[in-house]
Amino acid sequence: MTVYRCEDSLEGIFTAIYLAYEEKRDHGDTYLSLNDEPMLFAEDVQVVPDWEKTRKVMNTLNCRFGEKDYLFLCMALAAEDDEKAQAVYRTVADGLKRKVNRGHIFDNLADDFVNKAFALATNTWREIDHLKGFVRFQELENGMLYSRIGPKNNILTFLMPHFADRLPIENFVMYDDRRGLFGIHPAGKQWVLYCGENERVPGDRTSNAGGLEGKLGKLKISEAELQYQELFREFCHAITIEGRRNAQLQRNMLPLRFREYMIEF
Repeated sequence: MTVYRCEDSLEGIFTAIYLAYEEKRDHGDTYLSLNDEPMLFAEDVQVVPDWEKTRKVMNTLNCRFGEKDYLFLCMALAAEDDEKAQAVYRTVADGLKRKVNRGHIFDNLADDFVNKAFALATNTWREIDHLKGFVRFQELENGMLYSRIGPKNNILTFLMPHFADRLPIENFVMYDDRRGLFGIHPAGKQWVLYCGENERVPGDRTSNAGGLEGKLGKLKISEAELQYQELFREFCHAITIEGRRNAQLQRNMLPLRFREYMIEF
């Protein structure tokens, strides 16, 4: 058994997949691990993320499986699951072995690894879809829009293009408070990803934010924003029909974990 120990990032996992093929490993006897838990009688290989190797894997996946399936594989890797690296690796290996057509890498759901990767990607996609509707921006005194989220999965890189496309002339920041990540969009420019803990976030659109979290914490919400928030809460209260209140249905449509970040709650 060969164990590739890689960091929990797109670069780390894709580099490990590249090495497994470059070194002609037996896929059935190779494991991609995201932790340091020892495995008996296994050969450990420490993986150093390499952007050039990552780019080659990205190009191969895009070319062989199509953009949609490539994006779905990336969503699987954004999930919070210790087995995601192995699931995606074996899914890719299965797709390349079967020489599947574009858009069909997840057809073989009878395979446990393909099924696992598909389930992880679906879960991530659902959370992304939820947050596209549940994200709430607040206007700060300097005119910048600010939003705080706490998703289960690492999905900030999927949300930023959506809001950058809809708010192209706005300065806005989205903060993932579970991971200390910031998505920053200067008006009329390309968005970037920052880490709030003085560490470089893996990715080609990533830089260092230093004390950005502290600086944002000192900024105040504008008076106009506070007035609109109060009006919105009053509106939500006014349209409520007490006799038709259904808490269980509401929880199904709007999970409790999102409400901490929504001003109407």
